[in-house]
Order: sequence, then structure tokens, then C-alpha cells
Amino acid sequence: MSVNGSRVVSVGHYQPEKVLTNDDLAKIVDTNDEWIVSRVGIKERRIAADDEKVADMAIHAARQALANSGYGPGDIDMVIVATVSAKDVCPNTACRVAEALEIDTPAAMDVNTACSGFEYAVAQADMAIRTGSAKRAIVIGAEKLTAVTDWEDRTSCVLFGDGAGAVVIEGTDDAALAISPVVWGSEPSMADVIRIEEDVPYIKQAGQTVFRWATTQLAPLIEKVADKADVKISELAAFVPHQANLRIIQGIAKRLDFSDECIVAEDIVYSGNTSAASVPLALSKLVQSGKVASGAPILLFGFGGGLTYAGQVIRCP
Repeated sequence: MSVNGSRVVSVGHYQPEKVLTNDDLAKIVDTNDEWIVSRVGIKERRIAADDEKVADMAIHAARQALANSGYGPGDIDMVIVATVSAKDVCPNTACRVAEALEIDTPAAMDVNTACSGFEYAVAQADMAIRTGSAKRAIVIGAEKLTAVTDWEDRTSCVLFGDGAGAVVIEGTDDAALAISPVVWGSEPSMADVIRIEEDVPYIKQAGQTVFRWATTQLAPLIEKVADKADVKISELAAFVPHQANLRIIQGIAKRLDFSDECIVAEDIVYSGNTSAASVPLALSKLVQSGKVASGAPILLFGFGGGLTYAGQVIRCP
């Protein structure tokens, strides 16, 4: 088969069992449901067990995506994991996923661009497949942000949750189904507004600065993603942004005149901000719901720590 690009063929996701509601949070920090919902739109989030690692969640999501693809471990030759919260430095999380799924000798790498990590990872898999360096890849976003959350800081502890989402990507000879060229970049001068540093045990962020950047600077970049894919905003079946904050998503959607039916924002309400896992989590649930027809265009866009951003249009598997 000649390869004109790559396409998403299946999805999968995983979330821990424990649910932490806003009322639960009100018992450990000075906050309440009305305060949280009015500012960020979140009602609950999932919390990983103390002994549950980022790799464990990544493995669950990847195993589901692989099963849904109809392929076996021997059909995969690349594994990429996007994560900002994995504690293990070596071996990387991708190698742990490959080992658990019994994928033999794949290219295996982790990507750390925080909340845009999944889109960066999809772009890398797409490029590898287009150039013949890989035939089929599993791409995963997985995070355990609650392990780096300051549970005494009411402005940040209300935001974060844990989970993982995954896709299987393969080459295609049908250009109409191919993943579009990525639009990506960063604002290094603003890198310190979101930090998880060696000498800082918790996530630190300048929330208002991030909010202003996201709601004023990202809309033209999202339009550029659609332009690269030769798709009009009005033609999109779904817009799946990083689930950072419902108010941010609503602000971006208003600037771009997205229809309510197009915007995927429910995951921020019930999963919280899961950084690199947020887009693949929301995407997996959307695809499995059957609300979007096979082949319909879906715009993915991640943004956050770095400050980094990335997006592309895929076709619903």
C-alpha cells in the first residue's frame, strides 16, 4: 500500500475508580461547589490510587485502543506516551507500555510538552509513518497530576484529575482520511507561568495569566489548524480542545463561533484537567458514543505548560 499519510483507526481510555467531588474537596480546603463551578466549570475529578503509576493508566488505555483496532502487538512498531507527571525517568513510560502489551522492538519515546503533549505525539507518529520510519503506532496521553497537586491551595487543587487516553494510528493511501499537518509552537517567554520544577513539589501556575493567553491568543491558531486541513470551522463535526477550564473553552468557542453541538467540553466537568490525557480521554469517549460519523473531521487542540500549543484535524475512525 502506498502511504499518503496516516489516520486514527481506534481509540481507548482509562480513568481511576475514585471520584472526588466538589463537596469532597470542601471538606479538606476552603471552597464549595458553587465557587468551583462558577470559575472553572468542574464538578468532579478522578483520583489514581497511591500505588497506581502513570504507566499503569497508560497501559490500560493503550490495551483498549489496541483491542478496538483489531490488530495485535506484532502489528505495532512505535509507542509514544505524552506525560508531564511520570515519576520514573528511566525506563520511559513508553517502554513500560510496550513491555506490558508485549510489543516487540518498537520505537518507544515519551513526550513532555505538558497539556499539548498528545497533539505533539500524534504529529511525531504521523511524520514517522509518512516517511516510512513506522507503519503503525500507539499514541497515549497519561497523567497523574494529583500526585503533584497542593491540596492546601484552593485555587489549584480544584482543577486536576488523573487518567489516560490512547489512539492507534496507521498509514493510509486515502488522503481524505489523513491526519492534517500539525500547527504547533510555544511562548518560551511565558514558560514560568506554569511550573513543576525539581525544587517545587507541586504545580504552580499564574491562573489569570494563562486564562488571558488562552482566551485572547489561541483562536487564530485554531483557525490556522482548520486552514491547514482545508476544512472550514463550520464543517467540523467536533472541536476537542484541552480540557483545562470550561470558561477557557467557552471563551475560545465564542471567538470562533463554534456551534454548541460541535464543542466537546463535558470531560472538563467530570474529569477535571488531566493535562496531556485530556484530549485523548475526551476523544475516546466521543468516538465510543457514536455521536460523530466515521470519516467526519475532528479538530484537536492542546495548550498549556511551556507555554506550548499544538493541533491537527483527524477523521473519526
